[in-house]
Amino acid sequence: MNIQLDDVGKIIQLSIAPVFMLSGVGTHLVVLTNRLARIIDRSRTIEAHLSQVALHQEIELDELYARSHLINRSITLACLCALFICLVIAALFIGDALSLEIPKIIAALFVSGILSLVGSFVYFLREIFVATRTLERDRMRRGSGILSD
Repeated sequence: MNIQLDDVGKIIQLSIAPVFMLSGVGTHLVVLTNRLARIIDRSRTIEAHLSQVALHQEIELDELYARSHLINRSITLACLCALFICLVIAALFIGDALSLEIPKIIAALFVSGILSLVGSFVYFLREIFVATRTLERDRMRRGSGILSD
């Protein structure tokens, strides 16, 4: 292992973009976990009154469960993305330190990270659609006088 200071500087420069991506993924995870916390809180509130639940609350509870599954999948994929990006950064350093030619491995890890992030956003978007559809349904019921809270 013969690492020169110039080599470390170049590797750090190469790893800056993945680090920024990692920061963005972290922010995305904060948003996802906050949404999951709100879903869980609302589910617990409804479940606490389950003996006197009206039909619309049972439907809402089912939708909350569906939303929580979508958010969990999104969080899983975002964490996978973060893991792949961390592996990219580690591979950059290890490859240079051991003089390994691993650009294909680095590229595959990076593409895997991007695909995981895309999947995370797809599940996040699906959860937003479910939440919006629920809001619209409740708004229509309130407008017609069916829903009373």
